Amino acid sequence: MENKNELSFHGNGSKYFGIIIVNMLLMIITLGLYYPWAKSDKLKYLYGEAEFNGSRFAFHGTGKEIFKGFLKLMVFMILIYGIIIAFTFMGKPMLGVLIAYLGIFAIVPLAIHGSLKYRMSRTSWRGIHFGYRGDLKELNKLFFKNLLLTIITFGIYGSWMAMKLRNYTLSNVRFGNVKIRSEAAGSEYFFMNLRGYLLSIITLGIYSFWWINESFEFYVDHLSIDQNEKSTKLKATTTGGGFFKVMVSNFFLVAFTLGFASAWAELRLYRYIFANIKFEGSLDADAIIQTEEDYKDASGDDASDFFDIGII
Repeated sequence: MENKNELSFHGNGSKYFGIIIVNMLLMIITLGLYYPWAKSDKLKYLYGEAEFNGSRFAFHGTGKEIFKGFLKLMVFMILIYGIIIAFTFMGKPMLGVLIAYLGIFAIVPLAIHGSLKYRMSRTSWRGIHFGYRGDLKELNKLFFKNLLLTIITFGIYGSWMAMKLRNYTLSNVRFGNVKIRSEAAGSEYFFMNLRGYLLSIITLGIYSFWWINESFEFYVDHLSIDQNEKSTKLKATTTGGGFFKVMVSNFFLVAFTLGFASAWAELRLYRYIFANIKFEGSLDADAIIQTEEDYKDASGDDASDFFDIGII
């Protein structure tokens, strides 16, 4: 019997709401120190509700691992603020800010690299772990070269920079003996966003839902999965109308319940997205075997959250 290779997302709003409320209360009681454990609890639940071919994914990260990464990030941020304060007292506040910004720019590639390395290593399906094989030195070269071009072009090159980083990082993701490949073009991304921005203004925001759909299709449709020299492409079947229906109804659901239904709204969006990612090819899920190593340093994962860096 042929494997259909289907993704789905389940999730129970009541259970998820309970996790969010308990985490919120514990974070308040501990003055935010419970955040790493709250993040771990949330990821374990969400990953466990995602399913591929009848088997659930799993997140194996722990609050303790994330807490260690959180502490490293806090030390870095204290150092950054310390530099600003020190140079301010020396009468050179702008120099302090400049050095601080350079420090933040320097940590971005490390955050991306560390986040992917940790998050992939701690994610599994049927006991088979994901992995990230990117090289930090290579990523640094790519990041700073494209950052310079983005600055020189007053931000215009940012679309090309974003896609080059995305292609490099995602093409270094492994799922056992299966390789992920991303081939997104910066020019296509730039003109898609330019069109989406202009049409959203003209339509007083109505087109924004179709812009969201175009962005989602762009990300998914440029991904492939390579297995034994055979390629399987991913295909998004979402629509602008579909996103409009889900997101507008979610807005009213959250608004009329004064935010209490946010857990249900979030899961509704996940269900819609997962149900509309299709596989076009001959991926043999039963032939995927373990190849990746364990990695437990969550420093980059915390930094990527702090600086709101999103790759996947």
